[in-house]
Amino acid sequence: MNTIGQAQVFRSSSRVKAKRFLISFAQYLVLSIVLILTVAPVILMWSSAFKSKTEINANPIALPKSLKPTNLVTAWTTGRFNKYSVNSVVITIPTVMGVVALSSLAGYGFARHKFFGKKVFFYMFLIGLMVPFQSIMIPLYFNLKDYGLLGTYFAMILPAIGLGMPFGIYLMQAFFRGLPEELSDSGRVDGCDEFQVFWHIILPLTTPAISSLAIFEFVWTWNAFLMPLIYLNKEEFRPMTLGLMFFQGRYTSDLGLISAGVTIATFPLVVIYILLQRQFLRGLTAGAIKG
Repeated sequence: MNTIGQAQVFRSSSRVKAKRFLISFAQYLVLSIVLILTVAPVILMWSSAFKSKTEINANPIALPKSLKPTNLVTAWTTGRFNKYSVNSVVITIPTVMGVVALSSLAGYGFARHKFFGKKVFFYMFLIGLMVPFQSIMIPLYFNLKDYGLLGTYFAMILPAIGLGMPFGIYLMQAFFRGLPEELSDSGRVDGCDEFQVFWHIILPLTTPAISSLAIFEFVWTWNAFLMPLIYLNKEEFRPMTLGLMFFQGRYTSDLGLISAGVTIATFPLVVIYILLQRQFLRGLTAGAIKG
């Protein structure tokens, strides 16, 4: 009986291991397929930026024979991507800083303080998550025109900050609520006022959440198309997305140049994510657990 029992246990253990192996294999297979479908277009686009028309026509999916930056140089100079990139930076950096700063302050207030109409104001901000930009773009156009901001950087920066606030406040207050109240109390006992508690004690602990919010806002602002198309009607203020549209219209038949323009436009996003990916994932995980 002992031998039979051991054999049954061995067969059962083998079936469990085989089942686990099949599940793991299926998971890795699905992830590998998703990875290939995600990365392959990016590699194809970036490699095409280093290929001539002849190479692309001969074999569009082949890797370039040599890394010649001719297309990138042409797109950067003749295509004016040097100017478009500066405009995108001038628009994106103040927008990200404004959203992060204001969302942190408002999120801290909603999470840690009691005041009249707290829930009402908070839900009013959350309504902003449900209001599409298309429903307010025409009234906003006339408001910016009346204030004399139309066709300036502020016509993009100020609305982008306002549109980014609802999500930022929601994310930051969820993170602040997960921090122990004793941390604030210890700072007050040591003589800190409310802003010093926020700045020196609470804010340094929210680096993951701030990084997540900064990445989200950077991507949204950098990729914004409809807003600059409507409000930035001068060529000298065009960001990267608008510049890429006009560049593509001018060089429709040259896939190498178009790929170079897309490479220049997407490269900063990839770099930012690679540099902050750990903080980004920590922020999302912490928000999911503590929110």
